[in-house]
Amino acid sequence: MKKAKKSTRKPRTSSTSASRIALKDTIARKIVRKKKTAELKHLSWDQVETEEVTPLLYRQLIIGEQVMLARLLLKKGCVVPWHSHVNEQLSSIFEGALKFWIDEKEIVVRAGEVLTIPPNMPHKAEALEDTFAIDTFHPPRADWINKTDKYLRK
Repeated sequence: MKKAKKSTRKPRTSSTSASRIALKDTIARKIVRKKKTAELKHLSWDQVETEEVTPLLYRQLIIGEQVMLARLLLKKGCVVPWHSHVNEQLSSIFEGALKFWIDEKEIVVRAGEVLTIPPNMPHKAEALEDTFAIDTFHPPRADWINKTDKYLRK
């Protein structure tokens, strides 16, 4: 096995050559388009379609590359049946109250409170009064985007 020779060259010290070396691989020589990149959006909820999922549940979705916001209006008595999903969920209540059945507990989440739900954790909810909430999901919920969320539409 041959020994590697030590370099006897002195490193360049000028700031110009150091800058060129540092920037050498930061700019692509050829632009390769693999997939659509995330786009910057500036939206008003007034611009977002409102979907009537049931007569007691309305929602709006804003979908990013890796996260989704769902603005929900749940009328008093609306029940979201038992379900689970691979998505992490944050439920933030702005008006009203939701009662959750989760992790063998009953938890009431009121205005100004947030519930974090780990992925794959079965849960159910009921609106104790008319409730306005924003749910955040990571990654975005494909079943909501594709409207294949049959458990909600009963």
